[in-house]
Amino acid sequence: SAWAAGCPVIVKAHHAHPATSLIVGRAVVESVRACGLPEGAFSLIFGEGRTVGQALVAHPDVKAVGFTGSRAGGRALFDLASQRPEPIPVFAEMSSVNPIFVMPGLGDAKMDEIATGLHGSATLGAGQFCTNPGIVLFPAGEQGERFVESFLSKMRETAAAPMLHEGIRKAYGQGVETLAGREGVDLLLAPEETPGDGRCHATACVLTSDARSFLSDESLLEEVFGPSTLLVSYEDSSELNEVAEALDGQLTASVFGKEENLPSYGPLLDILETRAGRLLFNQFPTGVEVCGAVVHGGPYPATTDGRSTSVGTGAILRFARPVCYQGFPEELLPDELKEDNPMQIERTEA
Repeated sequence: SAWAAGCPVIVKAHHAHPATSLIVGRAVVESVRACGLPEGAFSLIFGEGRTVGQALVAHPDVKAVGFTGSRAGGRALFDLASQRPEPIPVFAEMSSVNPIFVMPGLGDAKMDEIATGLHGSATLGAGQFCTNPGIVLFPAGEQGERFVESFLSKMRETAAAPMLHEGIRKAYGQGVETLAGREGVDLLLAPEETPGDGRCHATACVLTSDARSFLSDESLLEEVFGPSTLLVSYEDSSELNEVAEALDGQLTASVFGKEENLPSYGPLLDILETRAGRLLFNQFPTGVEVCGAVVHGGPYPATTDGRSTSVGTGAILRFARPVCYQGFPEELLPDELKEDNPMQIERTEA
């Protein structure tokens, strides 16, 4: 989207994957040349992450920043950019637990279907998708218990998969250990110590709690990056609303239920609209369609700018500065704005 807006792009290679970054970078350079873009349209920089990243953000020729990573890293870059003599926007995608709300009265067959879909969504890419569902609210009672058992049996069968690097694998283990140690949280499936040849493989984890315990401990809201799911039981719709109110900003929030019952959950949907950039009904969040309507963003701390999206045609707006030409004669307008459209571009007229 930065190229679509006419901006050159500087990428900071990840320090844990220099060779992979170089391979990808060379492929991008070849593509840039094949498309006839000018030299300098793409640059790849190697070096220690914090030092190089901060230097790029502080450089006066850099006018906007895109970042995906931890909340601490994204916030540090955001604060640095805000302190410049000329502050610039930082579009940082940081943390999101992407809650799922399962409504009561769905029946065992439907609940088992949800458990199957949840397993696939929670373990996709070793749980490292930014839309990974980390917290699931389900109705208490016998049906809820069967849902937990169904999901647990599927997670037990999940093979170890590689995470991005050893540091992230260690952070995953530490995050699970911290979460499992909180009052009111039970560890049903612990990740195995099977790091693999690269010392970065991880296995699935399942924890449970209840809405009252969840609401009494803010640390349960924190993301555990990896194939980990916290299942939280609730007694009634008022507890669901309380949980939704307690949530930080999220990329997504999903609701599973019967269409005819949705009106009775209007208060919940109203709350979720203020908490997430994308609301889903009877769908899992890990699939992100690239289209004009999609919003891949959300209120802080999911991102540093809840008005933006990093996917879809709206993503170009992060790297464009609107300019209005009012009252100018036709011959002095940029070609993009001339009435006869000499560049033959797609335009929307107000």
